[in-house]
Amino acid sequence: MKRSRILCLVLVLCLLLAGCGNAAKNSENAEQENQTVQSQMETDDTAGENESAADTQEAVKDNTEDGQVIHTAGADVSLSNLSYQTSDDNAPVVLFTSDISSEGLIAIYKALDWNPTGKVAVKVSTGESERSNYLRGDLIADLVQSLDGTIVECMTAYGGNRAEIAKAKQAAEDHGFTAFADFDLLDEEGEIEIPFDGGTRIDRAIVGSHTLNYDYYLVLSHFKGHSMAGLGGGIKNVALGMSSKSGKVYVHSAGTRTTGNIMHGDQDAWLEALPETVKAVSDYLGEGRMVYISVMNRLSVDCDCDGNPAEPDMHDIGILASFDPVALDQACVDFVYAAPDGDSLIQRMESRNGIHAIEHGEEIGLGSRSYQLEIIDE
Repeated sequence: MKRSRILCLVLVLCLLLAGCGNAAKNSENAEQENQTVQSQMETDDTAGENESAADTQEAVKDNTEDGQVIHTAGADVSLSNLSYQTSDDNAPVVLFTSDISSEGLIAIYKALDWNPTGKVAVKVSTGESERSNYLRGDLIADLVQSLDGTIVECMTAYGGNRAEIAKAKQAAEDHGFTAFADFDLLDEEGEIEIPFDGGTRIDRAIVGSHTLNYDYYLVLSHFKGHSMAGLGGGIKNVALGMSSKSGKVYVHSAGTRTTGNIMHGDQDAWLEALPETVKAVSDYLGEGRMVYISVMNRLSVDCDCDGNPAEPDMHDIGILASFDPVALDQACVDFVYAAPDGDSLIQRMESRNGIHAIEHGEEIGLGSRSYQLEIIDE
């Protein structure tokens, strides 16, 4: 009897000890489980925070890119809409100001930090008629005079008011250029040939014989459309503007002739002759001897060689400048595409495949289509 009671007590004690052990084990498991859950929650929270931070950074990046608005002389444009603008430090710089005035022109010239010595030529289009959209004297006179520059031009190959020496000189006088600077008709005394072996269309540039009378060239262009090339900027201002009459035929015919009709059946072929002519001239003159400024005002679909151009139907944009003519022309094209009212000029450029001259300019090493835009406005 006594022994039975002792066995019962031992059995009860064992059961109690087992229960305590299970309870402790369960408690330990529960604690571990709680720690695991807590750790997972903290991991999830951290991941969520990181994801949120990444989303925020991406949103800031997007907002930064989309939010950089360039205030032009007309409507504002977004920096992200300039297709070939880049942050690559190796890309050439294109300067921009929205101030289309004599002061703005001088400011962007000074920002180029170009220091010519000797004789400086300023290549402009003197315009076919008073109705043409050539750059007026009240805009460019102060800059030209500050350089003691000489306005230079060549005769045209298509007839019109500047196809002869006397007429070309008279046009320069009638349009006000001789009132503030000396004027030189580069091909008044004939032409010279500059050999070129870096292209596929021409083997020489045929320019006015006075071309070599100058040490430096400021290529001061009015950007606009063109009935044959689609667009006219710095490349065209040199390629056709510095070519003699026979040189113009040579360019227009893609290097196939120097006399006769300027029309050519292969559009891309003669467009390729444009940058090749510029490279021939600029390589011959030497690095740093030519700098380019383009004014984007009076943006007609027609060239300044048109005596009765279409009235512009888009806002003015600004003044751009660069040592690289390819980058400069590309930047001007980008601004037209980014503008809210550039449809007419875009149609003119695309209908003539005008961009091809810029493409070929990059292909032959004249310059780069990619550029860094620097806005000089305060």
